Amino acid sequence: MSFALECKSLTKRYAGCLALNQINLELNRGKIVGLLGPNGSGKTTLIKLANGLLTPTAGQVLIGGLEPSVQTKKVVAYLPERTYLPDWMSVEQTLHYFQDFYENFNMAKAEDMLVRLGLGLKDRIKTMSKGTREKLQLILVMSREADLYLLDEPIGGVDPAARDYILNTIITNYRQESTVLISTHLIQDIEQVLDEVVFLNQGKIALHMTVDEIRAEKGTSVDALFREVFKC
Repeated sequence: MSFALECKSLTKRYAGCLALNQINLELNRGKIVGLLGPNGSGKTTLIKLANGLLTPTAGQVLIGGLEPSVQTKKVVAYLPERTYLPDWMSVEQTLHYFQDFYENFNMAKAEDMLVRLGLGLKDRIKTMSKGTREKLQLILVMSREADLYLLDEPIGGVDPAARDYILNTIITNYRQESTVLISTHLIQDIEQVLDEVVFLNQGKIALHMTVDEIRAEKGTSVDALFREVFKC
């Protein structure tokens, strides 16, 4: 069986700046993986390459053995760091938009999450706070029954009280044979849900281990190890 996500000597250069440098990575199915690193380490670039929003300068990124394409977009659910929903839309309109666009969108799951997070169908995006917009986007993404979820800072803009529910939403709403890749700076908040971590530094993989291996071999938490590896 092919990997959920595979990078083969993946390289991305922007106008002379090397964002990713010969990345080799294999992520198995059924895992929640933290993509961690300081600003400018290449996390968002890697996620955009996997989603087909960027093309590699060299090497390959594969989704289920396939290069990013219309076919892979059907099985990849992507949450960008910035909000993108049009202001004029209501919550109900966004649900129907996703239902029309994605065959794997589960309307019942979306409506349940809306209730739990206190969003109404008639609420309009233009009246929402940044954190509420991010909640809505996460609901839309996690309501897809996808093979790979690419989440770029999914809890960055929400209040601490909502983070636990959002993390629970992530771990209870993805399919067990699917893979979730979460890019975040809030390591302490998400460590509890992670199976593996990938540390990126200056476009290269500094570490790829399971959370259990880190605790057993390093005798520390993911957050403490991150602070040690990336201390100034």
